[in-house]
Amino acid sequence: MDTLSKEKRSWNMSRIRGRDTTPERLVRSLIHRLGYRFRLHARELPGHPDIVLPRLKTALLVHGCFWHRHSHCRFAYTPKTRKAFWKSKFADNQARDVAVRRRLRKLGWKIITVWECQTTNEQSLALKLKRMLADQ
Repeated sequence: MDTLSKEKRSWNMSRIRGRDTTPERLVRSLIHRLGYRFRLHARELPGHPDIVLPRLKTALLVHGCFWHRHSHCRFAYTPKTRKAFWKSKFADNQARDVAVRRRLRKLGWKIITVWECQTTNEQSLALKLKRMLADQ
């Protein structure tokens, strides 16, 4: 049972943003410090990737573990109420993610996915990004 009123829950949910999230800002900061320049939310590309490195033809997708269902992650829990709704919502999100990745690859773009839980260790993420972007 939800402990918040319908109005309070609606207010909380309205504060959840799809752009400029804390993990996304951290990833942008790290790749900028690594010397890469990028564009944000390229509208001409499928799914409007969070970060686009045009010179490398690489798209970075910064995914929230809860919404995009990072497997075996403690943040990818399923709420206890309205399970059918959430199951459908998560399945739709995952299907859209697969379709976007497929369309980007078909256009010749390389894709790097960064999960929200990976942003908790900044040094490890910086090393991983440096290695992945150097391979591009």
